Amino acid sequence: MTKKIGIVITDGVGYRNFVLSDFLNQVSGAYKKVVIYSGLPLESYNALELPENIEIKELDIFIESKSTWFYRKLKEVGHMMLHKGYYGINNNLKRGYPKNNKKRSLLIKLAYKIAYFYHSEKAINLYERMQFRSFKKEAVTQQYLHLLQEDKPSILFFTHQRPPYLAPLVFCANQLSIKTSSFIFSWDNLASKGRMMARFDSYLVWSDLMKKELIHFYPNTEKDFIKVIGTPQFEPYVMEQYKLDKALLYAKFNLDDSKRLICYSCADAGIGANDSLHITSVMNYIYNHPELRLQLLVRTSPAEDGLRFEPIKNKFPEIKWNIPKWTLARHNHVESWSQRIPLIEDVKDLRAILEFSDLNVNMCSTMGLDFMLFDKPVIYTVFGNENNGLYNDQLFLNYVHLQYVIDSKAVAIAKDETDLHNYLTEALEQPELRKNYRASLISLEISKALKGTSKRMTEILLEWS
Repeated sequence: MTKKIGIVITDGVGYRNFVLSDFLNQVSGAYKKVVIYSGLPLESYNALELPENIEIKELDIFIESKSTWFYRKLKEVGHMMLHKGYYGINNNLKRGYPKNNKKRSLLIKLAYKIAYFYHSEKAINLYERMQFRSFKKEAVTQQYLHLLQEDKPSILFFTHQRPPYLAPLVFCANQLSIKTSSFIFSWDNLASKGRMMARFDSYLVWSDLMKKELIHFYPNTEKDFIKVIGTPQFEPYVMEQYKLDKALLYAKFNLDDSKRLICYSCADAGIGANDSLHITSVMNYIYNHPELRLQLLVRTSPAEDGLRFEPIKNKFPEIKWNIPKWTLARHNHVESWSQRIPLIEDVKDLRAILEFSDLNVNMCSTMGLDFMLFDKPVIYTVFGNENNGLYNDQLFLNYVHLQYVIDSKAVAIAKDETDLHNYLTEALEQPELRKNYRASLISLEISKALKGTSKRMTEILLEWS
């Protein structure tokens, strides 16, 4: 046990996935020294009892210069141009095109113009080299270089492949010939989002499907350096310390133990414009079926404070609310939402909600996978389309990762209130109806067992170190 690992914890979700799972326990036992390079303030870790061989170093915030921003934008737009045959990527490409002629907008339009003609993999790699060259002498880059020279980790592991403000850290590792590895953050990232912050030496992925996608979108990646490990995102669900008794959950949220529980989990404010409409429709069903003795718990997105729901709280005072216990660790950040971090209490609350709810309703969220891991029926609500004046959430059904969900038949897709009410009846009367479909989808999206995820990751990283 002579090796040292550097772990880059990017944001609050990375904190949940890699700090509140079993990961730090596993790596601290396998490596002589563990250094966490944190994009979150040091005090974010105060409530934790960490092993003695773990050291935390807070990273200064990197703010892009105009030239760095432009080359990075050019790289991302080039990647989307190359892969615009994918609906999600093309949709993001279209949404990103400016509607005005302000100075910044004109630069974005210029990036689109250049990338329209030059978007080969070779051109994209050139844009990345220009991006890296533009920040190599920046003060923050030099500080990162000094940190890595001082610590000399055998491998630098990034818990998220996308945040552009961490690109200088990859550059510095490359300069010092330190191996880099990254975990692919979410099930939709490869086929829906723009370019990664950088190329890495190796990758950890959720599934065989994700490995196939990675090879397609990043053809220069060596297949032997992509390993399927599952995802630590769900590992707390099989960890004893996060279990919560049903009676405690019901007491905490003032739930009625004689009623069945529906959980509606909200989208982020940016794409959840129809959340209140969906919630109202669920309440209409509950009112129309008093004999079923139902109650509704709404869990808002951890990325927001839930204030947008005040009108519906007043309209339906009987709804119970779970506002996730995520605290804002820092305000002065280029992506302030990333600085929201979960309390252990929230992981326990969520796990109990998953276990003791009868079914889940949400708008095309990963939360569907969370509930399916507990074998609960899931309904996706997408009431908006191009013609009915609502926010068009049906467009998400064209995204590749959701095509797999639709094809699997694991999830019911409700495009209006009639659909939703029919599927609520189905889920309550025949909860086992889609059981096998749910199991197949979980196997497709998460190709390994939840138990032992962190141990698998650690063993592979040690092998690559």
